[in-house]
Amino acid sequence: MNHPNNIFLIGPMGAGKSTIGRQVASLLGLDFDDTDHEIQRRTGVDIPTIFDYEGEEGFRKRESAVIDDLTQRGSLVLATGGGSILNPDNRRNLSSRGFVVYLYCSPEQQYERTLRDRSRPLLQTKNPLGTLQALMEERDPLYRETADIIVTSEKRSATAVANEIVRKLRAE
Repeated sequence: MNHPNNIFLIGPMGAGKSTIGRQVASLLGLDFDDTDHEIQRRTGVDIPTIFDYEGEEGFRKRESAVIDDLTQRGSLVLATGGGSILNPDNRRNLSSRGFVVYLYCSPEQQYERTLRDRSRPLLQTKNPLGTLQALMEERDPLYRETADIIVTSEKRSATAVANEIVRKLRAE
């Protein structure tokens, strides 16, 4: 196989899905999209504002609609939100409509990468590292269940990770 028609990146916040996704798309000559950016484009507001007005549940409904739409496109690398795999329909759509790459990154590395990022509503707590650890404990089994391959982005450059993903896709 040269490469799949659609490649979907899953994993926790701070794993580098958007940055690495853009590079993978460029290397393979595919389009790139990001579920969070598409939600913001469709609503005209940022993610924290959606959380403020609709809560996480409202955001997750919007996220599922975007994933359903975008995964039906072709020739796409899609970066998904860290919690997108919580919804069984999202997991099913991702798995059945493309090749799923889990970008693994430890909670400690996520914390370092997201420390100053105020656009992440789930981290606006007194203990963001504890939140990241709890999220990983809940979500890691779902990421692993959904993924076709797992690639670590831990202490690696986006370029190195993107090149590894492309190598693995071409070996499939």
